[in-house]
Amino acid sequence: MKNPNHPKKGTTIKVEPIRSKTAIENIKKILARRPRDLCLFTLGINTAFRANELLSIRLAQVKNLSAGDPLELKESKTQKHRRVMINKTSAAILKMYLSGDDHLKGSSLNGNTPIFYSQRGNVLIVSSVTRLLKEWCAAVGLKGNYGSHTLRKTWGYWQYKRGTPIPLLMVAFGHATQQQTLTYLGIQTKDVQQIYDMEL
Repeated sequence: MKNPNHPKKGTTIKVEPIRSKTAIENIKKILARRPRDLCLFTLGINTAFRANELLSIRLAQVKNLSAGDPLELKESKTQKHRRVMINKTSAAILKMYLSGDDHLKGSSLNGNTPIFYSQRGNVLIVSSVTRLLKEWCAAVGLKGNYGSHTLRKTWGYWQYKRGTPIPLLMVAFGHATQQQTLTYLGIQTKDVQQIYDMEL
């Protein structure tokens, strides 16, 4: 089945990060009664894994994770493994989701069970994540284009805003140049100019 969100040949569609912390909190409120979606959203904006990498997570990889523990996933683009330390927010949401989900607590399950599954019990697909992101962002009044890459772009955008050096973000994203990272995150010229506003 053709993905309706896929750009036409020869064109690209740039999706945006979520640049409002209020919008992020409002999305979390909307998802409060949808633990799977809340967990997916929270992990996505806290780890910078791609959507298909998040969807590859199996129960055995996360069921005993605590804050500060590493989560290692194979990068879909490079086939290399990338290790990310789980922060308190991600650890808490994982614990809540895994302990409260009847499907994931089933005695017949094994460690290879995917944690992000559809209503039919199949692994979620990236196009579904894109559709969900569009719904969530529209629900909180965000204007613009959002999709599955919005999750990791949001992580990078807020890392940049907190002062994380661009070279470190380049490594995290696997980019070749700083300009590629700035473009990927939708960093505008005015954002860069603001770093020169400080007076000594």
